[in-house]
Amino acid sequence: MPDAEIVATGVRFPEGPVWCPPPRGSVEPGSIVCTSVADGALERVDLATGVVERVADLGGGANAAWPVTDGGFLVTQNGGIDFAARAPGLFDPPPPYRPVTPGIQRVLPDGSVSYLADEGFLAPNDLVVSEDGVVWFTDPPHFPPPADPVGTLHRLDPDGTTHVVADGFQYCNGIALEPGGTLVVVEASGLVRVDPNGDTPGAREWITKHIGASAGDGICLDADGRIYVAATADHGVRVLDPDGTEVEVLALPGNGITTNCCFGGLDGRTLFATDGVPGTLVAWEGMPTPGLAVHPWRPRH
Repeated sequence: MPDAEIVATGVRFPEGPVWCPPPRGSVEPGSIVCTSVADGALERVDLATGVVERVADLGGGANAAWPVTDGGFLVTQNGGIDFAARAPGLFDPPPPYRPVTPGIQRVLPDGSVSYLADEGFLAPNDLVVSEDGVVWFTDPPHFPPPADPVGTLHRLDPDGTTHVVADGFQYCNGIALEPGGTLVVVEASGLVRVDPNGDTPGAREWITKHIGASAGDGICLDADGRIYVAATADHGVRVLDPDGTEVEVLALPGNGITTNCCFGGLDGRTLFATDGVPGTLVAWEGMPTPGLAVHPWRPRH
């Protein structure tokens, strides 16, 4: 496997990376748009220069992002995290606590922000969009979770209605859509597979109950269905076959908290990961298998 390289620094607790291609015909490497959970913002990293610029101010705790066909983004908004109370000393000075309504936000290309869904959610965490325009997203409680399993998995249909697909999660986190239509969801310290369309919609089974020594956060898939899991305090990305067998560990040097990952690059063979601590974007170029195709969300009007 290739070695990781640091692409950019200085994003405060980055999450939810999205690769954005360059203009047609350009030989530039494009950009990565990611959230800053600490600053409640959406940031763009120019992959040619490493320069970071603000895309939108979202407030609260912006978590994951997904591309929209108009050049904007969808964002899972967890409502906000008080870093001064939850993680004293992590930032100096700590970011201001700016709570907003939890839900699914839409960011237009001009940076304006609205909500697609904003009623009855705990702390939406991660999302994936299927080819038919359905938005699937996890809604765990704020961390650390309570004793009762109150996390839910939702679908947001193109007509704007939301539905609970499965409930009773201890802490549902990263989510990815497999080619066959099943969903892979990070749950507690492991991974579950959820069938949203079978004879028992929402039925789930364990893929593995443990991911490394800590837990997983965001995930993505390659074209062969392997699962790439941002391995939080294990500091790196763990690669699993669809049956849960670990086949590779893409470790990062030093200590940190790896939050999410995505594929990108003109050939789809660069794996990007956000390192919430120390606040960097890293990349592994020349991966042996390209990433699974990403379907941008298409607004109805």
